Amino acid sequence: MASQPITPPAPDVQASVPATQVSLSRVGVTGVEKVIRVQADGAENLFYADFECFVDLNPQQAGVHMSRFEEIVGEAIDEVVLGEAFRAEVLAAHVAQRVRERQGGLRAEVSVTARYPETVSTPKSGMSTQEIYVLYGTAVDSEQGTRTLTGVQAQGMTACPCAQEMVAGLSRERLAEEGFDAEQIERVIDVVPIATHNQRGIGTLHVGCPEGGPAWIDAPELLRIVESSMSSEIYELMKRPDEMAVVVKAHENPRFVEDCVREMVRQVVEGYLDLPDDAFVMARQENLETIHRHNVVAERYGTLGELRAELASGERQSRHLSMRDWLESAPP
Repeated sequence: MASQPITPPAPDVQASVPATQVSLSRVGVTGVEKVIRVQADGAENLFYADFECFVDLNPQQAGVHMSRFEEIVGEAIDEVVLGEAFRAEVLAAHVAQRVRERQGGLRAEVSVTARYPETVSTPKSGMSTQEIYVLYGTAVDSEQGTRTLTGVQAQGMTACPCAQEMVAGLSRERLAEEGFDAEQIERVIDVVPIATHNQRGIGTLHVGCPEGGPAWIDAPELLRIVESSMSSEIYELMKRPDEMAVVVKAHENPRFVEDCVREMVRQVVEGYLDLPDDAFVMARQENLETIHRHNVVAERYGTLGELRAELASGERQSRHLSMRDWLESAPP
C-alpha cells in the first residue's frame, strides 16, 4: 500500500519580512467582548467587559497573530480574575504581559472597559437601589515593567451657580417690594433653597501608576471622589423624601462643570500622598445641559507632580501631559 504524501505545514506568513520594512506603533484588536464572573462574598458578580489589545510591530515582521489576542484574553480571565475582587487594571496588566511575550513585541498596551452593578442605599428612605458604574483599566507592558491606569465613571447632578445667583437677586427685589427689610431678606435667602437649572453630570477619573509604583488604586475610592465632586449624587430608585434630599443638597451645593474637575483633582492630590510625582491624573466632567441644546465639558490632565506644584503655587504649569503622552512615555 502506497504511503500518503505528507502535507507540508503552512508557512507562517505573519512572521515573514514585509515588502515595506517600517515599524508600526500599534497593531491589534478592538471590540473583544467578554462576560467575567467573579466570586465574592459567596455570590457571583457579572462584569460585562470590552477589551482592546495592541502590540508594537518591528520592521522585519509582516504581521501579528490575531487569534492569539483572543486566546490570551480568555486565559487571563480564567487565571487572574475568577475568585478575586475584580480590578480592571490588574487584568489589563496580565493580558498586556502575555501579549508582549506571545507576540514578541517591545511593548504591549491593553485597555479594559467594564460595566457593573452596585447596590446602594438612598439618602432618606434607606431603600436599596442598583446603580451601574463603569470601570476602566489600562496597562502598558515593556521590559522596564508595567504601568497601569485605573479609571471610573459615575453620574451625578449639578446645579448652576450663575442662574442661582440671578434668581436670588430677583428674590431680593420681590421680597423688598413686599415690605421685608434687608436683614429679613437675607435671612430668607439663607434659609430657603434658591431655584436654578440643573444638569445630569458624567464624571470620569483616571489615576495612573508608573513602573514600580503601587500595585493598584482603589476603584471604589475613585468613584466616591467622582460622585462627591458634583452637587449631589443621584439614584435610580427614590421615594419622595429621597427626591427632596437630593434636590435640596444639589441646590445648597451649586457647582460649575469646572468646579467638579477641580474638586476631583484636589481630592486626588490630598488623598494620594504616597503616589510619586510621575503618577498620572485625568479628571473629566460632562454636564448634559437642560436649558441649552449643547453639553459642556471640562478636563484636567497631567502628572501628579504638576498638579501638586500648581495647587501649592496657584501658577499654571507650562504643559499639561495628556493620557496618550503618559502611556506612550513608557520606556521601550
